[in-house]
Amino acid sequence: MNVASTDYSPTPRKSISWSVALSLFFILAGLIAILLPPIMGLGVTVYIGWLLIVSGLAHFVFAWKSHSAGAVLWEVLVGFVYVFAGGYLILHPLAGLLSLTLLLAVYLCIEGIFEIILSFQIARSGRLWMIFEGIVTIIVAVMIWQTWPFSTIWAIGTLVGISMIFSGISRLMFSLGRHRAFANPV
Repeated sequence: MNVASTDYSPTPRKSISWSVALSLFFILAGLIAILLPPIMGLGVTVYIGWLLIVSGLAHFVFAWKSHSAGAVLWEVLVGFVYVFAGGYLILHPLAGLLSLTLLLAVYLCIEGIFEIILSFQIARSGRLWMIFEGIVTIIVAVMIWQTWPFSTIWAIGTLVGISMIFSGISRLMFSLGRHRAFANPV
């Protein structure tokens, strides 16, 4: 029998160590983001700007592969919009952060409303938690909206930091669970 094909080979054990290290990195990065939210917010803005530029370039490539003049025209126009928006975010990160914070408030409000609507579509057992989540999400959206533009300083950096911490904790718990499973094979 091939050792690499069994569930208890050394390769997954090594990957668990890397997963734990990555988990701790996420937790540390999340804490730094929460301690320095303006810097994280600007970093996220620049990152989104680069993503938009790369997406715009992908539209240009796709336009090259399109077969009709109309498709080429639209792909080129969409590509220019993406590249312009990305370049604007990179060249004017503070103004971009202001816009992204306002967009975040709108997104969270819509998400909260949808969570509440969705809660009435699922079984009763989790309904109250989904309604609670929707209400909390709407409250966060209103907090960001009411304090905008001042919420720009903390909103995106803090929320990204919280997300990174929870990602790190969930990955850490999963990795430790897998470690226990390898230590005590059934």
